[in-house]
Amino acid sequence: MTPRATLRAPRGRQLLLASTAGALGVGLFLAGALGLAPPGSPGGAGPNAAPAGAPAGLREAGGSADALAADITGLQQHLREDPTDAPALGRLGLDYVQQAKATVDPTYYPKAEAVLTQSLKTDATENFTAMAGMAALEAARHNFATALDWSEKAVAVNPDNATLQGILADAYTQLGRYPESFDAVQRMVDLQPGTPSLARASYTWELRGDTAAAAEDMQRALNDAGTPADRAFARYHLSQLAFDNGDAKTALTHADAGLRETPGSAELLEGRAKAEAALGNTDAALADYTSAVAKVPQPSYVLELGELLQSLGRTKDAEQQYQVFRGEEKLFTDNGVALDSDGTLFEADHGDPAKALALAEQGLRTRPFLEMHDAYAWALHASGRDTEALEQSRQATALGMRNALFHYHQGMIEKSLGHRDAARTELDQALAINEHFSPIHAPLAHAALAQLGAD
Repeated sequence: MTPRATLRAPRGRQLLLASTAGALGVGLFLAGALGLAPPGSPGGAGPNAAPAGAPAGLREAGGSADALAADITGLQQHLREDPTDAPALGRLGLDYVQQAKATVDPTYYPKAEAVLTQSLKTDATENFTAMAGMAALEAARHNFATALDWSEKAVAVNPDNATLQGILADAYTQLGRYPESFDAVQRMVDLQPGTPSLARASYTWELRGDTAAAAEDMQRALNDAGTPADRAFARYHLSQLAFDNGDAKTALTHADAGLRETPGSAELLEGRAKAEAALGNTDAALADYTSAVAKVPQPSYVLELGELLQSLGRTKDAEQQYQVFRGEEKLFTDNGVALDSDGTLFEADHGDPAKALALAEQGLRTRPFLEMHDAYAWALHASGRDTEALEQSRQATALGMRNALFHYHQGMIEKSLGHRDAARTELDQALAINEHFSPIHAPLAHAALAQLGAD
């Protein structure tokens, strides 16, 4: 067990916290791996089971997809023989949600809803497995208020389950209820120090701009990891932390190390591609992005590939990727997923500002998280409403998160309002955090600074 450590908290608060939904996914866990069903029950712990406390996204790493598929097959077979087994139905629902994430196939969400609903019909009182499944499902669909309701119900039944505290923290985070999220993560760490809780702890520090503490906790998550899949998960997020703070060489080192243990991981290929592009190795970056998208057509990967192609003047190829992105987004909406920040930023940058604004307004109602405030600000800017945009942009940076894109957006909004000194400050900050934060927008930040200097 990882020993308890007390982290330095802003304004004197001492907490032990780790990564959550914005960076690590939204509370997607396998029931059998997390103690949500008794050991020995159908599909429970066995040679192919995930490690206890498996964090969101773990099943994407090498080898673990087979375990998930095997768990689903075993549960389906068991339920054909005993269709009223409420815990098994709940665990199957959780597995379907995780399968949707691992394969980027949202058609699993209606399947998950059906079996979770059946599970709750069988046992609606003590069935925290199905309650956790509904929380994970609603979070995956970006219905965070409903996800919080289900999380609270599950925690009320089983308050000492560390995983449930993590799911609760995820919902609080996406709803912008940060102190409550931090408290839930603290409880998770107290209950079960380890890779999942330390990963959540890392993100709470990242949200508040303490990247040293974030990296320290994620390194501890890596040290505590007991499987290649766990280590790949931690390596990816260490790579992301390094890249987001302007250290592409360290980002590349972590991505390479992860890929040596889990070759072909789409997540690590995407992480390596970003680092390669920042270091000027665009051929390698394009190859890795292409491989990642072929394995897992995650919309964010597709968009990153398109923008890299656009930055290289390959506009026709970029537009093909943007069409794929639109198709993926439609697939998600057709299966009940509410679009928010990614769709908003895409429409503001590459599509229809009016649509961007509509998506942002809806997104902010369901997900008043930092990223959504930033996306709403950019949509308002694209629509010429810069005074309102500045207010939203300041909300995005209110916790102190070091995010180059947030500061770039705020700098461009300040520039449009004629606030030259503020614009220079924000644009300088964006490039100081990460000079290669975007192949499209980083050059525009330099150009804007040059114009402000000339003026």
